[in-house]
Amino acid sequence: MKQLSATNDFVIKFANINGSGSASANELFAKAILRMGVPVSPRNIFPSNIQGLPTWYEVRVNEHGWLGRRGGVDMMVAMNPQTWDADVREIEPGGYLFYDNSKPLPASKFRDDINVIGMPLTQLCNATYSEPRQRQLFKNIIYIGALSVLLDMDPEAIAQLIAEQYKGKEKLLAPNLNALKLGRDYATDNLQPIGLRVQRADNVGDRIFIDGNSAAALGCVYGGATVCAWYPITPSSSVAEAFQRYCAKFRVDPDTKQNRYAIVQAEDELASIGMVIGAGWNGARAFTATSGPGVSLMTEFIGLAYFAEIPMTIINVQRGGPSTGMPTRTQQADVLACAYASHGDTKHVLLFPEDPHECFEHGAVALDLADRLQTPVFVMTDLDIGMNQRLTAPFQWDDSRRYDRGKVMTAEMLDEGREFGRYLDVDGDGIPFRTYPGSHPDKGSYFTRGTTKNAYATYSEQGPDYIYNVQRLLRKFETAKNLVPQPVLQEASKTTRFGVIYYGSTSPAMSEAFASFEANGHHVDTLRIRAFPFSDAVSDFILNHEHVFVVEQNRDAQLRTLIVNELGIDPARVIPLLHFDGTPITARFITREIEELMQALNAQTLRQDKVA
Repeated sequence: MKQLSATNDFVIKFANINGSGSASANELFAKAILRMGVPVSPRNIFPSNIQGLPTWYEVRVNEHGWLGRRGGVDMMVAMNPQTWDADVREIEPGGYLFYDNSKPLPASKFRDDINVIGMPLTQLCNATYSEPRQRQLFKNIIYIGALSVLLDMDPEAIAQLIAEQYKGKEKLLAPNLNALKLGRDYATDNLQPIGLRVQRADNVGDRIFIDGNSAAALGCVYGGATVCAWYPITPSSSVAEAFQRYCAKFRVDPDTKQNRYAIVQAEDELASIGMVIGAGWNGARAFTATSGPGVSLMTEFIGLAYFAEIPMTIINVQRGGPSTGMPTRTQQADVLACAYASHGDTKHVLLFPEDPHECFEHGAVALDLADRLQTPVFVMTDLDIGMNQRLTAPFQWDDSRRYDRGKVMTAEMLDEGREFGRYLDVDGDGIPFRTYPGSHPDKGSYFTRGTTKNAYATYSEQGPDYIYNVQRLLRKFETAKNLVPQPVLQEASKTTRFGVIYYGSTSPAMSEAFASFEANGHHVDTLRIRAFPFSDAVSDFILNHEHVFVVEQNRDAQLRTLIVNELGIDPARVIPLLHFDGTPITARFITREIEELMQALNAQTLRQDKVA
């Protein structure tokens, strides 16, 4: 039978039951390969209940450093009878099925074109351990031990990770090491070598391994945030939890031991966003972390901050929707909801990080932009980036960098006789001056309103005053076009009439797809959008190509809709390419779909040329 053969380039997927303790063992497996100098990209696909439902952990091993999902599975570790049939179908022809053969299965449960590796895991555990929980937990470590033999992994890398995990807990360390040895010994004595192999390399370099939620939280610390108010919601809760850890390390006065930060777990999303607005009004840098349902509840307060022009940052870790949707699945499903959140005429700044490195950068940049523009700013990450660990470039911070607090009227400026109108546009960029509370004993005060007002914050329902303010807010949004992160262009090796626009977590799969296009002679230029409002480079890119594919992970082509609405682009020029089943998009999906569309469009052009 054919056997897939690959060194440092394969996909292995673990099919487990949620609550079985498999996640930590599977993560151990991924990190051990990383310790061998081979890049990995793991993704945890888990249900929203506590235990009992299926969960999967997919590890992309790729020496060249592709970090997106490839598509397809070369080896399936099938530990869940409930999902057996679907799991077996995913395996590539010539691939491998590793399973617990303690109980025999009928031949109909297997495929003729895959290689089956059975190991009596349950029997081994029952013979070794007496407690049910031990049997469940150590089964995971035993199969990791067996896989380390089958894949020729360095056992010391795994043993070292176990030692680090249980440092100071020697009672747990020895049993885990024994379970690892039990799996290795059985595989060495009873299992045959396979075609997949991990070989030591030096391709990780100085990159770090971190999830996007932690990175965004650290970016907020470095960006000067001192206030976080939040309400727990998957998949964003770990942003606030990470912020708390980092603040405990970096925001405690070394002399007085007093905390220089405030973190409040509010009673609901409305309370949390209200606290953030209050902190921003007082001059603190403040943020909240949430997901789509939280944004829905915060919408009225977001409109208040927009119209009253109060800085704040919202980190939206998007998930499957609508409504409560699939809280533990990923999508780019909140683009339109956040761009126009609130009532009436509003437009909000959105940032689209591609990985944890940009989560760190955009976390800090968002706080600067919120102050500079005096408005809400959204960091639009998602579950794939936020909750999965990813190899990424080390974070960098210039210690000479100063926070951009924007236009703040100081007491000295007021004493000099500077005219102060809270909503007065003094230089045509749409951004007025503000004062901090208590800046001056008798100058620079104003009444903060969500209702209409004139340029001097005096209550007004006069049409001209309202028009002045909303037009000024539109000028401010135009100003933002040159302040937000600019798009990234990647040109094909040959001139082409095809372009691709993408954003956020689509990036790693798109990078691999681009290389595939080049190798196959299907040339496309790509533009990664990093922010809304769109810079002129976006419309230029579209107008420079006959056909532009917009790759998104949502049903309704939300970014494409935003492009058509905001740039006045002919909808026929921008072709949606959509993936929205809740799993991260794959390089194979992008490559297949775009190549099929290109072939169809090329054939259409040939027919039109013949008619002409």
